[in-house]
Amino acid sequence: MNPMIRTWKIYKKDIEEVPIADGASLDAITRLLPDGYYSTFRTYAECTRVIGLSAHLRRLPEVDAPFLRRLLTQLLEPFRPQEARVRVMMTFSGEVYVSAEPLKVLPREIYKKGVRVETTSIQRVDPRTKSTAFIGQSEEERAHIAQKGIFEALLVKNGRILEGMTSNFFYILRPSESSRSAHGGICTAHRDILPGVTRRTVIRVARERGIEVKYKSLKLDKLPAVNEAFITSSSRGIVPVVQIDNVVVGECRIGDVTKQLSEAYESYVIQKAERI
Repeated sequence: MNPMIRTWKIYKKDIEEVPIADGASLDAITRLLPDGYYSTFRTYAECTRVIGLSAHLRRLPEVDAPFLRRLLTQLLEPFRPQEARVRVMMTFSGEVYVSAEPLKVLPREIYKKGVRVETTSIQRVDPRTKSTAFIGQSEEERAHIAQKGIFEALLVKNGRILEGMTSNFFYILRPSESSRSAHGGICTAHRDILPGVTRRTVIRVARERGIEVKYKSLKLDKLPAVNEAFITSSSRGIVPVVQIDNVVVGECRIGDVTKQLSEAYESYVIQKAERI
C-alpha cells in the first residue's frame, strides 16, 4: 500500500479509514472498489479551496454535500500546508469513499513546451456520466501511452476527436483568408463528452476576455489545419498540445491564445476557488 495515499469509507455519521492493498495510485484504488460514480479535483490555498467543488460533488447522485464538505476539511488536515489531489466516489449501491494523495504538480517544462497526444477508438459507455468502470476499461490504453511517453489519448468517434481519456480537448484552427478574426476562436466538442468542471471554467474565462467559443468537434482530416490545441482537467489545468498522432500542431510551440488563457485561468482559480 502506498502510505501517501489514504482512503476512507463515509457513513451517515461516521468515517472509517480503509487500508487498501496495492493502492499505488488513485486509479488502482478505484479499480478495487465496486463500480459507481466519481470526481477528481485538486485543492488550493493549503487544502482549503477547490475550483468548482459544488459541480464535482453533484456528480455523485444524492450525496449529502454539506456533510461531505465538513468531512473533507477534516480528512485533508494531514496534507496541509501542501496541496492534495482528491477523488470522491459513490458506488451504484450508495457507498461513499474518499481517497486523497499529496498533489504532484506537473513540471513547468510541460506547460512551456507542450505535450504529445494520440487518438484512440475506445469509448465511454455513457459520455456524460463519470463512471469508475471507464478507468478499468481504459487501463490497456493508459499503459500503452505511458510506455510510449505520450501524455494523453484523445477519444475519436465517427472520425471526430471528442475529448481526452482524462481531460477535455480544445483546438484553434488556422485563420482562413476570409476570416476576420485573428484566431477564429477556440473550439471544443459539445456532444458525446463528459462536460468537465475545468472545461466550463476555461470557457467562462475565454468569454470574459472576448475570445469566441465554438462548439464543434474536430474532424481527423482537419488536423493539419489546427494552429493551437490544449487539454484541460481539474488536477492539471490547461496543458498545451504540440503534436497529435504524427501531426505537428502549429509551429510545435505554445500559441498566443493558449498562453493568454493559461495565464487568465491561473488568476481565475486563485480568486474564484470555493472554500471547502
